Amino acid sequence: MDIQELITYLLTPVAQIALIIGLAEVAKKVGFPVKYIPIIDLVLGLISGICVFGIAMDLGIANGVLVGLAIGLSACGLFSGIKNVAQGGK
Repeated sequence: MDIQELITYLLTPVAQIALIIGLAEVAKKVGFPVKYIPIIDLVLGLISGICVFGIAMDLGIANGVLVGLAIGLSACGLFSGIKNVAQGGK
């Protein structure tokens, strides 16, 4: 594995997760109900996965959907975990 593959397959999804968490936070500040944030994370993850991995990297739409689901669910879980730690595990 060279450095370009590391950037492509590891750092790109990490950056996408951070971006989705940020966009979900913006959606929350704009007025979206908090109960819909996981759905927003999932939709943004799917869009991101399809656009970046499916189209831009030419890995196929099916792979883009799978990666997008993983990215969206990771963003949702990471946000939830950070929120629980910040609230003291309540």
